[in-house]
Amino acid sequence: MWIHPSIFFFVGAALAPFLRGRVRSALLISLSVLAAADVVLMPSGIFGVTHFAGQPVIFGRVDGLSLVFANIFTIIAVIGVIYALHVKSVAEPSTAFLYIGGALGAVFAGDILSLFLFWEIMALASTGLIWCGGNRAAGMRYLMMHLAGGVCLILGIVIHRATGHDLFFDAFVQEGVGLGAGLILIGFLVNAAAPPLHAWLSDAYPAASVSGTVFLSAFTTKTAVYVLVRGFAGYEPLVALGVVMTLYGVVYAMIENDIRRLLAYHIISQVGFMIAGVGIGTPLAINGAVAHAFAHILYKALLMMGMGSVIFMTGRSRGTELGGLWRAMPLTCLLYLIGGVSISGVPFFSGFVSKSMVISAAHETHRSGVFLLLTLASCGTFLSTTLKLPRMVFFGPPREDLPNVTDPPRHMLIAMSAAAILCVVIGLNPGLLYRLLPYPPIDYQPYTLDHLVGSLQLLLATAAIFLIFLPRLAPHAVVNLDFERLYSKIGAATVTLAAGPVARWEAVLADGHDRWVIRPVRALTLLLREVDAQIIDGAVRDVAKGVAGGSRLSNLFEKYIVYAFINLLGYLHHIGAGLFRKLQTGSVHHYAMILIVGIFLLVNGYLLWSSGLEGLLSRWDMAATL
Repeated sequence: MWIHPSIFFFVGAALAPFLRGRVRSALLISLSVLAAADVVLMPSGIFGVTHFAGQPVIFGRVDGLSLVFANIFTIIAVIGVIYALHVKSVAEPSTAFLYIGGALGAVFAGDILSLFLFWEIMALASTGLIWCGGNRAAGMRYLMMHLAGGVCLILGIVIHRATGHDLFFDAFVQEGVGLGAGLILIGFLVNAAAPPLHAWLSDAYPAASVSGTVFLSAFTTKTAVYVLVRGFAGYEPLVALGVVMTLYGVVYAMIENDIRRLLAYHIISQVGFMIAGVGIGTPLAINGAVAHAFAHILYKALLMMGMGSVIFMTGRSRGTELGGLWRAMPLTCLLYLIGGVSISGVPFFSGFVSKSMVISAAHETHRSGVFLLLTLASCGTFLSTTLKLPRMVFFGPPREDLPNVTDPPRHMLIAMSAAAILCVVIGLNPGLLYRLLPYPPIDYQPYTLDHLVGSLQLLLATAAIFLIFLPRLAPHAVVNLDFERLYSKIGAATVTLAAGPVARWEAVLADGHDRWVIRPVRALTLLLREVDAQIIDGAVRDVAKGVAGGSRLSNLFEKYIVYAFINLLGYLHHIGAGLFRKLQTGSVHHYAMILIVGIFLLVNGYLLWSSGLEGLLSRWDMAATL
């Protein structure tokens, strides 16, 4: 029997608010381990097929691509739950488990309707996870951005279906990327944090709790990588976009002062390597993108846990407020450095055996510019993540105002150690990872002499540059603005639009509602009352005089026929007026939700209508043949 791994997390999300202490911890760890075991033992095939509006809905498409993402998702879920055992919040474990369940549901979705369902579960649950960190404004900005991405996705699905395509989730580039597929791509790229749709990531992830950021770093962007591999492999514009992402994230990380925001920019950069691999589209490139997603989840979680431990123990998140912590937090420092050398592609660590596949794929397809720029971005990663950030936090001048700092609690060290061990094991034995990839077997050998020598030369040169320009790389106590400025201008323009043309249009609608609905219904009601009093009552009395028991018949007719009709008209008018008043809130958020609900109803109406029309046409064809 096939069991969807999301079920374990949805059950945990439902039960977690009612449990406390060790009972809750044991439940969450057990369910995560069971989900991981379920994925490991899962056979390939199509499972969980049902139908909605005449369309097949597939909840379980199990193949090599979905399994590799499901494996790493459940592994990091176990590690993240162990890291978060100190959390006392009622809401955070439930939102985290809903988030993980949504990500697994998206990975196993075999059609784009079920994909959209789990996509929105992820958006709502991750918003709750950010709100658990206490920053409501960042969570709202995150939610609005992902709702906009969801609108693009559902509009693309509607247009894709209306142009004669089925809803099976497969490559969209086979017949060219039209309007429907283009909107679907935009919806995917929002979650991938592709510039200029990326600012939600560096804004919201540092606003979450130290444990919530670990989960956030693993699922949203990597689920986006999965759907891009599934739907847009070989789409050439993604190559350029991926290269831009790698450099954009590195540049902003170089000037960032907030330690988690710096790591958030490196998520954008590393996802750029994956998207470039998706765009190249060769088996080596796709394997490289998937392998790098797998490795990135581990080392990025390790980096986030390391800096999260610093914040947890010191209460500070800015590089200018930290320094000299290696003596106070030696284990945290060591484990963080393992994550740092992994993300930088240092030989014998996980990033070396995954990132190099994408760079080699660019070289093999004669994309020299892409090869050089990806190599440059890799050097920038080493410079900012493995050299600059540890110096700010661990090896810089010690702070006298940070007394009594120690390594974090044991469960946090255990979680970091588990991620660090996996980074080392994959680096030393890359075949363990390569066997999981969607295009096995592969003959790629990362540990060639040329590759080792070239990588070490680049790393040593980068370290020398760091030492030369060390004074200029010192952090500054400033807040760096990204595309938030553009977003704020768009928000201001939206408010102006809502207060101007939209408000005037609302006034026109209200006036039209009063003139063409309320007044005619009121006049009709008065007319019916007059007809009832002057004509119907008189006719009923005349009829009743000639019929035995006529007075009773008159009362029954008047009570159950005439008044019922008048009351029905009044009730329908009351409902319609009430709904119209509720729509007239003046709130842009409410209008956005009304738009989304309206689109959802249109989609379902279209699907029901199309399925009914297809059935009617088939019956006509059968009748014609007879």
